[in-house]
Amino acid sequence: MRGSRPHGWRPSRRQVCGAGLAAITAAVAPAAAHSQEARQADRPEPALRLPLRVAQGAPYLVDAAGRPFLIHGDSPWSLIADLPIEDARSYLDDRRRRGFNTLLVNLLEALFARQSPRNFYGEAPFTTPGDFGTPSGAYFDHADRVLDEAEARGMLVLLAPAYLGAREGAEGWYPAMRRSGPDKLGAYGRYLGQRFGRRTNIMWMHGGDLSPPETDLVTAVADGIEKTAPGMLHSAHCQPEHMAVDIFGGRAWLQVNTLYTYGPVHLQAVRGLPVRARMPSFLIESAYEDESGTGAPADARRCRTQAYQALLTGACGHVYGNNPIWHFEGPGLGPPPTDWRSALDSAGARSMTVLKAIFDDLPWWTLVPDTSRRWLVDGHGPDEDWAVAASSDAGDHFLAYLPSARPVTLDLHRLARGDIEGRWIDPATGASLPAPGTETVSRAFKLLEPPRSSDSTPRDWLLHVRVRGGEVAR
Repeated sequence: MRGSRPHGWRPSRRQVCGAGLAAITAAVAPAAAHSQEARQADRPEPALRLPLRVAQGAPYLVDAAGRPFLIHGDSPWSLIADLPIEDARSYLDDRRRRGFNTLLVNLLEALFARQSPRNFYGEAPFTTPGDFGTPSGAYFDHADRVLDEAEARGMLVLLAPAYLGAREGAEGWYPAMRRSGPDKLGAYGRYLGQRFGRRTNIMWMHGGDLSPPETDLVTAVADGIEKTAPGMLHSAHCQPEHMAVDIFGGRAWLQVNTLYTYGPVHLQAVRGLPVRARMPSFLIESAYEDESGTGAPADARRCRTQAYQALLTGACGHVYGNNPIWHFEGPGLGPPPTDWRSALDSAGARSMTVLKAIFDDLPWWTLVPDTSRRWLVDGHGPDEDWAVAASSDAGDHFLAYLPSARPVTLDLHRLARGDIEGRWIDPATGASLPAPGTETVSRAFKLLEPPRSSDSTPRDWLLHVRVRGGEVAR
C-alpha cells in the first residue's frame, strides 16, 4: 500500500501511478449509448444477506442466503481515521451507488490521517501512545459508527486491525507492535473481538504492506480476535509480490488468500490457482489510479486490466484504488492530488461500475480460467499486455479481455450447442457491438478483430460469447 520495498522491489502504489487520465473515446454505435454504468445505477440489487462465509468446496464467498458474492472493492484506507461521520456517509453513499460492495479500511492510522494517530475528532486509539494494551473506548466508538453506516448499506469491510506499514513499519504500527509484544497484542485482539464480534460485515485484514519477520505479532492479534469472536473471516495483506499464503499459509486463522502485485496481475493469479483448492483468492491491491511518481502512470485502462486479469484468472474479486481517495484529506505521498470528492467520479471509478454490471449479468462463479489456451488460441500479447480468457464450466459462456486491441484466434467448437450471441463490450462505458464471426461454430477456429477506434488511443475490449440453451459440445 504505502511504499514497501521488499526483496525484488517494485515501485509502490504511491510511486507507480501518474496523474492525468487518458481520454477514452467510445468507438461504438449511438444505439448502444445507454451504458452498463447507467443500468447499474438504475436497478436495485438483491438485498445482501450478511454474514458472508467461504462457500463449501468452492473458491468464492457466499452470503447468508447462499448466493455467490463477488468482492468488488474500493480502498478508502483512512475512512475511519480521517473523515467526520457526515463525510463518511457521503463517501459510502457514492460508492454504494456505483456498485462497490467492499471497502479496504485501516482501523488505526499511524501516518496517513490529518491528526494521526488521532481521528478527525482528536480521539486517540490508545490512552498510552503506541501501547496496544490501552485501547481508548472513544476512538473505537467512532469506528463503530462508521462500520454501522457500512453495514446499513450492505458493504463488507476488509478491516486492518493494525496496519504494519511499508519499509519495516516506517509508515505503520509494526515498531509499536514489537514494543507491545505478543501478550498485549493478544489482549488487543480479544478487545476487538469483544467490541466488533457481533458485526456481520467484517473480514479482518491482518498485516499491511509488509511481510513481517515476526509473524507471531500478527498472529497474536488474529488469535485474540478468534478467541472472543470465533467464526469471523480473516485474511492478510502482505508486501508486493507476496500472497497471503506465502507468509501466513500455515496459520489456522487464514481463510481467504490475497494477491498483491505491481507486475502483470495474471502472472500472480496463475501462481495462486493451486490455492483455490483450499481457499478463495482475490486481488487486494495493485497500481492505484492517478497516483503520481516513477514508472508508467496508472490510468483507468490499467486499473481495468488489473481487475479483469484477476477475475478471469481465478480470483473471486478485486479491490480498486484511487489517489486521493485512499487517504482523503490526510497526507499522501508525492504532490498534492485533486480533491477527493472530485475523484469519486474518476474514469477508473466509472469503469469499475461497468465491470460490476457486466459480472452481475454473468454466472461468474462458474468461470474456469483458460490458462492452457484451449479457447483463446492466439493473440495473447506480451506479459505486460496479456489477454486473458475464461469459460463457464457448462460451456455456455466465454469471455476474453484484451488490454489493447488486437486480432485473436478462438476455438469455439467447445461451446454448448445452441443459439450463439457474441458481442464486443467497451469496458470504459459498457456499450457493446455485435462480434461478427461468432454466429456459427461450424469451423473450430475463428479469427476475430475488435472494433476499430477513431483515434490512436490504446483501447481495451471485452469479448463475451454466450449460448442460449443446448447441450455442451464434447
